[in-house]
Amino acid sequence: MPDLSIFTDHFGLYMKGFGNTVLSSVIALLGSFALGTVAAVFRISAVKPLRWAGTAFVEFIRNIPILLVVFAFYYGLPTLGVTLSGFACGTIGLTVYTASFVAEAIRAGILSVPAGQSEAARASGMSYVQTMRHVVLPQAIKIVIPPLSNQFINLVKNSSVLGVFAGFDLMYYGDQVASKTYATFDTYLFVAALYLVLTLPLSWAALRLERRWARNG
Repeated sequence: MPDLSIFTDHFGLYMKGFGNTVLSSVIALLGSFALGTVAAVFRISAVKPLRWAGTAFVEFIRNIPILLVVFAFYYGLPTLGVTLSGFACGTIGLTVYTASFVAEAIRAGILSVPAGQSEAARASGMSYVQTMRHVVLPQAIKIVIPPLSNQFINLVKNSSVLGVFAGFDLMYYGDQVASKTYATFDTYLFVAALYLVLTLPLSWAALRLERRWARNG
């Protein structure tokens, strides 16, 4: 049995890490969804420079480790005269990395929407942007709820990368507790439990939403 006193005695540290993990995950979730949607639209654009830019972004970012993406912001930005905290760099890196996977999921959803709907919208006088916003994207996002939910769950787990850069997340404070108690296994067992507090409700909510939309057609 794990020693519960480790959790109770260091409850404040655990909660600081939990709060920062939630904050980073929410910011990265919203940011990656917005950036990923733009990248997905770029990838299917008829304008070649936009299509090349979207493809380059997705193929480059998603094929390198997230740690290197965060390294690029943490150590690269100071060379440009911009210095950010470990929390900020970790969150930005998490956003950019997740956006590359979100883009691919949304692109697949867009391509699965019948082309006739886009053609009908354009024939009725809608612009390309209006067609994507009001006709194609709402349907595409519903279609890709399962892969998107998986990416957002992965985002929460990947937020542990902040601990490497003093991002003050769960892993960072878990390291602090472990260094004080020397009870490594028990310490990280409680860290794992707190991650489950975040990921299991997300998984449940995504499943409920998917079933509801399927029931409503």
